[in-house]
Amino acid sequence: MKFMTSWSVPKENISEAAARFLSGEAPPVVGVTILGRWHNVDFSGGYTLTESTDAVATYAEAAQWADLLDLSIVPVIEGGDAGAVLAKQFKK
Repeated sequence: MKFMTSWSVPKENISEAAARFLSGEAPPVVGVTILGRWHNVDFSGGYTLTESTDAVATYAEAAQWADLLDLSIVPVIEGGDAGAVLAKQFKK
């Protein structure tokens, strides 16, 4: 399953979060694959797309950053899968 994490960085945590990111101090946990990561250009936060079959691993991944970032994680599906459901649901 894919999970989209949106994260924001309180201003007082930007330096520490940047240092942790650059040092590689919080690599993905076993069972979580990072598919992509995007950073807002204003340093306010960003988005990470991960894949995992283990909700506990996803939780552990988030826990590595919970002391510095405000996180929101939601399961997501791809457009083709959504389209198939919508086509069935709204079939005329």
